[in-house]
Amino acid sequence: MNNQDTHFMERALELAELGRGKVSPNPMVGCVIVHNDRIIGEGWHKQYGEGHAEVNAIAAVEDQSLLPESTVYVTLEPCAHHGKTPPCADLMVRKRVKRVVIGAVDTNPLVGGKGIERMEQAGIEVSHGLLADASRNLNARFFTFIEKKRPYIILKWAQTADGFVARENFDSKWISGEASRNLVHQWRAEEDAIMVGTRTAQQDNPRLNVRNWEGNDPVRVVIDKKLTLSKELNLLDGKQPTLVYNGKTNQSLENLEFIQVSDEDYLPFILKDLYEKKVQSIIIEGGSILLNSCLASSLWDEARVFTADVKFHAGIAAPRIQGLVSDSFQVGDDKLDIYHNQEPSLL
Repeated sequence: MNNQDTHFMERALELAELGRGKVSPNPMVGCVIVHNDRIIGEGWHKQYGEGHAEVNAIAAVEDQSLLPESTVYVTLEPCAHHGKTPPCADLMVRKRVKRVVIGAVDTNPLVGGKGIERMEQAGIEVSHGLLADASRNLNARFFTFIEKKRPYIILKWAQTADGFVARENFDSKWISGEASRNLVHQWRAEEDAIMVGTRTAQQDNPRLNVRNWEGNDPVRVVIDKKLTLSKELNLLDGKQPTLVYNGKTNQSLENLEFIQVSDEDYLPFILKDLYEKKVQSIIIEGGSILLNSCLASSLWDEARVFTADVKFHAGIAAPRIQGLVSDSFQVGDDKLDIYHNQEPSLL
């Protein structure tokens, strides 16, 4: 593989990113088709249940007779199984493409090298591993779900400059600024679910929806062990799918499901249940007890921490997080630090 290969794979990764928030539980995939060093077709997986990146890229090629002399760059191994759509590996074989360059191998047991094998058996030249880390990082949610059998976990909180997430009366509105709050709405549209604990639900009465951004509302998840939350809260309004994990009952209403947890180990139970419900990623917004529980058990993959230029002088202490900051940004008047867990736990 050469610099040209890298260049075209980088373009495929850019295309894959366009599917963020729209294709879960499928991975984001981009595809570029090249003939004589010229791109003749591009595509990405745009919407869950619709055509995969390879299908869209091939459909974009005006002169299909060029395909047998073309190279296909795809960020993830083409699928080899029938799902919502036919196998993309079979499409490569049917179109008799000359060469396929793959970013990351798909570790889904339904694929797991079978796509590569099928194409090689048909005489297609196949190579893989080009910018594989970038492809895996792009699809960290998908790979975590497949390999760790739990959702990708994002912790998020806002803290004051002197290290508090709420006042002594548990009031936390508003620490971060408007720009940060708008960004959080974008994040919500990109993930499958969002979770809060009992106290945050009661004190803040959040809606946990997407209001300041275009996109789908996430599934709302709330822990209410003793079912003490008021039925008048926004979280229980039935306006979007909501899961209430509790110690008392199982009950299904419209857009509202109560799920009984039989033991005290709530977090592993919830994550296992969300996995079984095919929830691939979740933002945990608090409160401090829930966040600290995730940190203590290393059940988190990423943390996004806003620090505002305000002080409370007293209140509820912000969680303490170990590890190096991987990125820092200025968002309006707030500072945003991104952490990645180097040793996240399995369930």
